[in-house]
Parts: sequence; C-alpha cells; structure tokens
Amino acid sequence: MNDITFSTSGFTLIAGPCVIEGKEITRSIASELKEITCRYGIPFIFKASYRKANRSRYDSFTGIGDERGLEILAGIREDMGIPIVTDIHLPEEAGKAASYGIDMLQIPAFLCRQTDLIEAAARTGRWINIKKGQFLSPAAMRFAAEKAVHAGNTKIALTERGTQFGYGDLIVDFRGITVMRGLGYPVILDITHSLQAPNQASGVTGGHPEMISVIARAGIAAGADAIFMETHPDPSSALSDGANMLQLSKVEPLLRQLIAIREAVNGVI
Repeated sequence: MNDITFSTSGFTLIAGPCVIEGKEITRSIASELKEITCRYGIPFIFKASYRKANRSRYDSFTGIGDERGLEILAGIREDMGIPIVTDIHLPEEAGKAASYGIDMLQIPAFLCRQTDLIEAAARTGRWINIKKGQFLSPAAMRFAAEKAVHAGNTKIALTERGTQFGYGDLIVDFRGITVMRGLGYPVILDITHSLQAPNQASGVTGGHPEMISVIARAGIAAGADAIFMETHPDPSSALSDGANMLQLSKVEPLLRQLIAIREAVNGVI
C-alpha cells in the first residue's frame, strides 16, 4: 500500500473529482494535484468514486462501470505513487476495491451506521474513512469507529461533512473537529460536501462553492488533520456534484492560504 500520513503540524489533502468520468480527465486531475502538493510538501491522497450509489434521481450519472473505474484508480496509484481513497456502499464491495490496491475505503455519510459495511471494510486491513452522517452528533462517531476496531482495524479517520439544517441546507459545527479528535482518530473536514444544498426540487443537489475557502480556513484554524475537497477543471460541466466543487485552478491559491493559517496557529500554541 502507498503511505497515508496525517501530520500533527501540517495537514493532509484528500482531493479529486466526485466520480470517474473517464481515464484521461481523471489522470490529468491526479497529476496536477500531485504536482501542487509536492511543491508545498503536503501529504496527498487522491479521491474519486468509481461508482456513485446515493443519487437523488434515477437518471443521474453513476459512473463508467465498476471494473473500468477501479482499473483507472489502480493505474493512478501504481504509475504516480499516490494513495487512493474511494467509496464503497455494500459489504461485498470492500474486498473488491481492496483487490485493486485501494489504500483507503470510504464509508459514505448516509451509511455510517451500517455495521456490516464498516466491518467488511475493516477486515481488508486498509485505512477506513468514516464520514459522519448529517444526522449524527460528533460524539456518536465513537460507535462507528468502535465497529472497525472490533473487527480488528485501528487505521481509522473520521470526516466532518456538515449537519442537516432544515430540508435544504447544511451547517458545520467546528466544535465537532475537537470532539472527534478527542476520540483518538485523525479528523478530516470535507469542505465541499459541507456546502451542499440537498433536497432541491430539481432532484439535483445544489451548493455554495463561493464559501469553500471560508470553511477550509476555519477548519484549519480549528485543528483539522486533513482537508477533503472535490475538484474539477470545469465544475459546470462535471457529471456529478458540480454545484459544490472547487475549480482545479483555485486549489493552489487556497492551499497557500491554509499553509499560512496552520503555521500561524502552530506558532502561537
């Protein structure tokens, strides 16, 4: 497996497109993100879903095929030496994704209480990123993590991705970063999904991408161990979640801000 590290002094970047749209664009995004993070010495994990199962509408784009998507991720991992994280939705998908060398298996927020899914992911021996459900308190994530530990795996990260606020909005309670870090696991802040506007009348999730940098800066100041973002060269043409992605050209300027904030925070503690 490629190395996955969470630094106590800096931060890790987890980033990539929402879903694999094709081999060329996925590899291009991975290559550019690797180049940027190497320039600043930021640990990097490439994220892309090989299949999206939690769609609002039946006709929403879900992927280009499981095997083809996993092969693309495996190629990026091998050729570029980048650790990979991708979502799984059913217990039987854990072993399949692991067989392609996936370094970290991600449990979607809606599925964070699915015991069989967490245990199956844990038994692969891979890192597990459990995203906090919009309906859960940060403290309740203790029980999700305990399921993985009970199955024999302590390589666990927890992700804050917002709490449901009414029918069509999310809010981020930054106290949750401290609460979940207190459980003994690295905490990731998802700065793009936290800005979703779900349950739109069109059946397509909206978002507030203009607030991405605000959430990111606050999260780094609050002590997040990693920042998770979905990014695309042209979010308006992305086949999934384009409404809350960060344009790829804006990643580097944002990272420079976050590095400065983390250095400032470290300097006064």
